[in-house]
Amino acid sequence: MEELKLDLRGQVCPSTLLQTLKAINKNKKKLKNKSLIIKVLTDNRDALTTIPEAVEKMGFSVISKKENSYYIILIKKNDGEYFF
Repeated sequence: MEELKLDLRGQVCPSTLLQTLKAINKNKKKLKNKSLIIKVLTDNRDALTTIPEAVEKMGFSVISKKENSYYIILIKKNDGEYFF
């Protein structure tokens, strides 16, 4: 599976949300075909709420985890399968 990494550390919302949505829309076909997972790196705590809410409304799955001084948000097709 291909991975698209968006390193948005140092940016604040709504920029993190808008850039994530732009990447999703640009790669929607690959996401729906399960050939892509989007990995967002952010240090903006608000993004842990805004991104998952928007992405889930679009029909995709989201999981977030803390990694040292930033967060990782993984986005993929909502197919009931686990990320890891």
